[in-house]
Amino acid sequence: MSDPDETERARLLFAGRIEFLKSAPSLQFLPEADFPEIAFAGRSNVGKSSLLNAVTGRRSIARASVTPGRTQELNFFELGEPTRLRLVDMPGYGFAKAPPEVAKKWQRLVRDFLRGRVVLKRVLLLVDSRHGIKPPDLEMMTTLDEAAVVYRLVLTKADKIKPSELEKVVTATLAEARKHSAAYPELLITSSETKAGIADLRRAVLEDAGL
Repeated sequence: MSDPDETERARLLFAGRIEFLKSAPSLQFLPEADFPEIAFAGRSNVGKSSLLNAVTGRRSIARASVTPGRTQELNFFELGEPTRLRLVDMPGYGFAKAPPEVAKKWQRLVRDFLRGRVVLKRVLLLVDSRHGIKPPDLEMMTTLDEAAVVYRLVLTKADKIKPSELEKVVTATLAEARKHSAAYPELLITSSETKAGIADLRRAVLEDAGL
């Protein structure tokens, strides 16, 4: 059962100051490691931008696009006045139309960031409820395991499939998570359109950031 006080505390934080800080195309452009960070990762077109907009209560904090793969850099957003934590919008992966050299650059940036960012407290790994875990997701889960970065699996677009189908996806996703050393043993189920699970996601961000 959720704690009403924690729910309200999370709501108030996300209702306050949220500002875009900077984009980092490579590690040399990262901001100073002086606040806890929670990163959002997922396949291109998984609904990452829409979920970021929903969790922050903004319409365009993360630019949603009909063109998958638009996010090619690490984008940092600060929360709180004064700043209390940062959200990191990571490059989408698994987009077949991206040129190989571009895809390799993204992969290298993400891998180096995961392995070397001491203030990174958690990765929220987004999985499309309509499709479940796909090979690119498994690759990212393995990368996270190897980097020893604990991650939560978050199902997106849960409103787009029937409850019976969603139940199957949840079961399969949890079964896969148990095979991975860094996967959190719980699953967050969300919808950016209906706002289902958004309050739970906000509380998880605060918990993971140690706030």
